[in-house]
Amino acid sequence: MKIKPFRGIRPPRELAKQVSSRPYDVLNSEEAREEAAGNEMSLYHIIKPEINFAPGTDEHDPCVYAAAREQFDLFRQKGWLQQDSEEYYYVYAQTMNGRTQYGLVVAAWVEDYMEGRIKKHELTRRDKEEDRMKHVRVNNANVEPVFFAYPHQEELDAIIARCTAEEPEYDFVSELDGFGHSFWVIRDAADIARITEIVAEMPAMYIADGHHRSAAAALVGNEKKLQNPNHKGDEEYNYFLAVCFPENQLYIMDYNRLVKDLNGMSKEELLVALQEDFEVQEMGVEIYHPDALHVFSLYVGGHWYKLVAKEGRYDDNDPIGVLDVTISSNLILDKLLGIKDLRSDKRIDFVGGIRGLQALKDRVDSGEMKMALALYPVTMKQLIDIADTGNIMPPKTTWFEPKLRSGLVIHELV
Repeated sequence: MKIKPFRGIRPPRELAKQVSSRPYDVLNSEEAREEAAGNEMSLYHIIKPEINFAPGTDEHDPCVYAAAREQFDLFRQKGWLQQDSEEYYYVYAQTMNGRTQYGLVVAAWVEDYMEGRIKKHELTRRDKEEDRMKHVRVNNANVEPVFFAYPHQEELDAIIARCTAEEPEYDFVSELDGFGHSFWVIRDAADIARITEIVAEMPAMYIADGHHRSAAAALVGNEKKLQNPNHKGDEEYNYFLAVCFPENQLYIMDYNRLVKDLNGMSKEELLVALQEDFEVQEMGVEIYHPDALHVFSLYVGGHWYKLVAKEGRYDDNDPIGVLDVTISSNLILDKLLGIKDLRSDKRIDFVGGIRGLQALKDRVDSGEMKMALALYPVTMKQLIDIADTGNIMPPKTTWFEPKLRSGLVIHELV
């Protein structure tokens, strides 16, 4: 694996909390407009630039992308974002529910992505790739990082622990969710050199979150390479922004499903049909959380049901077949409800576990959705096994929390 330090563009210490934001893809335009209200320094003006226009403006209109660049330039002119004078690595720590994870912020090599050493576990959609590619092109920068995992390495852990024993550059708690965010600059030349050497010995890293951002960043970098007749290989566009966490610190939450109709069946007919492949047990009106692999929670008609997949309905030796998303997709969504393509079917919606099962119940009770299906979370071992075997998880399989804060540091492609 090849990484390098970089001259980060970032807010002054006193503005970090005000500038930084949630990632572009965890909230809609109206939510971003509301969160940014009264804060001209919010990064949403750059990463959700449609908020600078009248509600209802198409976020993919060329003038919206152009506004992102105008805002990026404005932030720099006003000193809300400033570029470091030297190339550094950074450490970004996140604290949620008393648990802290420490990520190394680097410029990752485009070729490692193109040649498969940065491994993915999900398919990407071309329209979403193109959206992020336009954003990278117009800003000539990776404004938001991608989220990598790597097999933990003790010497690297020790370097990061030593660096984070010092006073952080940024240290704040977001009122929105109560998550803590701390940030350090690694300035020591020996540490920087050793970090580069340690990572060079790693055979792979894994995309935990941000598949579309990874693809977009790498594709734009490759475009710039092909467009430059004097390409040498050391240009900044050969790299993109990533935060890399040791896998033993990461936490994957459940990623749940909502369905708009029962494919012509009544609730009673659905429950009978489910009994072919699952042991079905009514759990009452109180929220029921699945407590093990191959156990599912169904909410329909005001009641919760425990579904346990029967033996022989899945293959524990198949890295894809063993996944609960595969079992539920094959035996419930496809077989019973006629939902063949999770990436395009409009009858299904997905809700990250951070919102809790109450959010599923509320949407069914409102009449918007007919049923909810909650899944037991995927493990990091399952994710790595799938990536290492070259397999791809079904869509909407993993939900990592906490999400990376955007705007703590930006990587420019020049």
